[in-house]
Amino acid sequence: MKIKIGDRIPSFSLKDQNNKLIDIDSFQGKEKLVIFFYPKDESPGCTAQACAFRDAYQDFTDHGATVIGISSDSEESHKKFKDHHQLPFILLSDPDGKIRKLFGVPKSMLGILPGRVTYVTDKDLVVQHIFNSQLKIEKHIEESLEVIRKIN
Repeated sequence: MKIKIGDRIPSFSLKDQNNKLIDIDSFQGKEKLVIFFYPKDESPGCTAQACAFRDAYQDFTDHGATVIGISSDSEESHKKFKDHHQLPFILLSDPDGKIRKLFGVPKSMLGILPGRVTYVTDKDLVVQHIFNSQLKIEKHIEESLEVIRKIN
Protein backbone atom coordinates (compact mmCIF):
# COMPACT_ATOMS: atom_id res chain seq x y z
CA MET A 1 0.00 0.00 0.00
CA LYS A 2 1.19 3.49 -0.74
CA ILE A 3 -0.62 6.53 0.63
CA LYS A 4 -1.43 9.18 -1.97
CA ILE A 5 -2.80 12.72 -1.83
CA GLY A 6 -6.55 12.47 -1.21
CA ASP A 7 -6.24 9.24 0.83
CA ARG A 8 -7.15 9.14 4.49
CA ILE A 9 -4.17 8.06 6.52
CA PRO A 10 -4.55 4.57 7.98
CA SER A 11 -5.58 4.08 11.59
CA PHE A 12 -2.70 3.17 13.86
CA SER A 13 -1.43 3.40 17.42
CA LEU A 14 2.21 3.68 18.51
CA LYS A 15 4.02 4.50 21.73
CA ASP A 16 5.53 7.94 22.16
CA GLN A 17 8.75 9.05 23.87
CA ASN A 18 6.99 8.71 27.26
CA ASN A 19 5.82 5.16 26.54
CA LYS A 20 2.23 6.45 26.12
CA LEU A 21 0.12 4.81 23.43
CA ILE A 22 -0.99 7.43 20.88
CA ASP A 23 -4.00 6.62 18.69
CA ILE A 24 -3.77 8.67 15.48
CA ASP A 25 -7.57 8.61 15.11
CA SER A 26 -7.84 10.71 18.29
CA PHE A 27 -6.70 13.72 16.21
CA GLN A 28 -9.54 13.39 13.68
CA GLY A 29 -11.79 16.42 13.55
CA LYS A 30 -9.51 18.36 15.90
CA GLU A 31 -6.19 19.16 14.28
CA LYS A 32 -4.28 19.07 11.03
CA LEU A 33 -1.28 16.74 11.15
CA VAL A 34 2.27 16.93 9.89
CA ILE A 35 3.69 13.41 10.14
CA PHE A 36 7.32 13.03 9.22
CA PHE A 37 9.05 9.67 8.89
CA TYR A 38 12.79 9.89 9.43
CA PRO A 39 15.60 7.32 9.54
CA LYS A 40 17.35 7.67 12.93
CA ASP A 41 17.53 9.71 16.13
CA GLU A 42 20.72 11.78 16.48
CA SER A 43 21.96 11.21 12.92
CA PRO A 44 23.10 14.50 11.32
CA GLY A 45 20.29 14.82 8.74
CA CYS A 46 17.55 13.70 11.12
CA THR A 47 18.77 16.05 13.85
CA ALA A 48 18.77 18.95 11.36
CA GLN A 49 15.24 18.04 10.25
CA ALA A 50 13.88 17.66 13.80
CA CYS A 51 15.47 20.95 14.88
CA ALA A 52 14.04 22.72 11.84
CA PHE A 53 10.57 21.42 12.77
CA ARG A 54 11.26 22.59 16.33
CA ASP A 55 12.22 26.06 15.15
CA ALA A 56 9.02 26.34 13.07
CA TYR A 57 6.83 24.61 15.65
CA GLN A 58 5.00 27.76 16.73
CA ASP A 59 4.02 28.48 13.11
CA PHE A 60 2.55 24.98 12.84
CA THR A 61 0.58 25.23 16.08
CA ASP A 62 -0.60 28.76 15.20
CA HIS A 63 -2.21 27.22 12.10
CA GLY A 64 -3.84 24.38 14.03
CA ALA A 65 -1.37 21.61 13.22
CA THR A 66 0.22 18.92 15.34
CA VAL A 67 3.71 17.75 14.34
CA ILE A 68 4.59 14.07 14.81
CA GLY A 69 7.92 12.39 14.04
CA ILE A 70 8.12 8.62 13.46
CA SER A 71 11.17 6.36 13.28
CA SER A 72 12.05 2.83 14.29
CA ASP A 73 14.03 4.04 17.31
CA SER A 74 12.85 2.99 20.78
CA GLU A 75 10.78 5.12 23.12
CA GLU A 76 13.89 5.58 25.28
CA SER A 77 15.96 6.76 22.31
CA HIS A 78 13.17 9.19 21.36
CA LYS A 79 13.07 10.57 24.91
CA LYS A 80 16.83 11.24 24.86
CA PHE A 81 16.61 12.78 21.38
CA LYS A 82 13.65 14.96 22.39
CA ASP A 83 15.32 16.12 25.60
CA HIS A 84 18.73 16.68 23.99
CA HIS A 85 17.32 18.95 21.27
CA GLN A 86 14.33 20.38 23.20
CA LEU A 87 11.87 19.05 20.64
CA PRO A 88 8.30 20.21 21.47
CA PHE A 89 6.48 17.63 19.34
CA ILE A 90 5.52 13.96 19.65
CA LEU A 91 7.98 11.26 18.60
CA LEU A 92 6.49 7.83 17.90
CA SER A 93 8.35 4.53 17.93
CA ASP A 94 7.70 2.15 15.02
CA PRO A 95 10.22 -0.57 15.96
CA ASP A 96 9.22 -3.14 13.37
CA GLY A 97 8.47 -0.61 10.62
CA LYS A 98 4.83 -1.67 10.28
CA ILE A 99 3.48 1.87 10.08
CA ARG A 100 6.25 2.90 7.67
CA LYS A 101 5.16 -0.02 5.46
CA LEU A 102 1.47 0.83 5.94
CA PHE A 103 2.14 4.32 4.54
CA GLY A 104 4.36 2.92 1.78
CA VAL A 105 7.40 4.98 2.78
CA PRO A 106 10.14 3.85 0.40
CA LYS A 107 13.70 3.00 1.33
CA SER A 108 16.38 5.38 0.14
CA MET A 109 20.12 5.41 -0.47
CA LEU A 110 20.31 2.18 -2.47
CA GLY A 111 17.54 0.60 -0.42
CA ILE A 112 19.61 0.67 2.77
CA LEU A 113 18.18 3.56 4.81
CA PRO A 114 14.56 4.08 5.79
CA GLY A 115 13.09 6.92 3.73
CA ARG A 116 12.42 10.50 4.81
CA VAL A 117 8.83 11.39 3.88
CA THR A 118 6.48 14.04 5.29
CA TYR A 119 2.68 13.81 5.08
CA VAL A 120 0.37 16.77 5.72
CA THR A 121 -3.28 16.07 6.51
CA ASP A 122 -6.38 18.14 7.05
CA LYS A 123 -8.54 17.72 10.17
CA ASP A 124 -10.26 14.70 8.58
CA LEU A 125 -6.82 13.04 8.33
CA VAL A 126 -6.96 13.20 4.53
CA VAL A 127 -3.52 13.68 2.96
CA GLN A 128 -3.15 17.09 1.34
CA HIS A 129 0.59 16.97 0.61
CA ILE A 130 3.48 14.49 0.50
CA PHE A 131 7.13 15.44 0.35
CA ASN A 132 9.79 12.77 -0.18
CA SER A 133 13.44 13.77 -0.06
CA GLN A 134 16.39 12.37 1.82
CA LEU A 135 18.55 15.42 1.11
CA LYS A 136 16.34 18.53 0.91
CA ILE A 137 15.63 18.58 4.63
CA GLU A 138 14.53 22.22 4.91
CA LYS A 139 11.97 21.71 2.13
CA HIS A 140 10.05 19.27 4.37
CA ILE A 141 9.34 22.13 6.75
CA GLU A 142 8.84 24.87 4.12
CA GLU A 143 6.39 22.87 2.02
CA SER A 144 4.50 21.55 5.04
CA LEU A 145 4.02 25.05 6.44
CA GLU A 146 2.87 26.37 3.09
CA VAL A 147 0.21 23.65 2.83
CA ILE A 148 -0.89 23.98 6.49
CA ARG A 149 -1.47 27.71 5.98
CA LYS A 150 -3.75 27.00 3.00
CA ILE A 151 -5.90 24.34 4.67
CA ASN A 152 -8.99 25.84 6.32
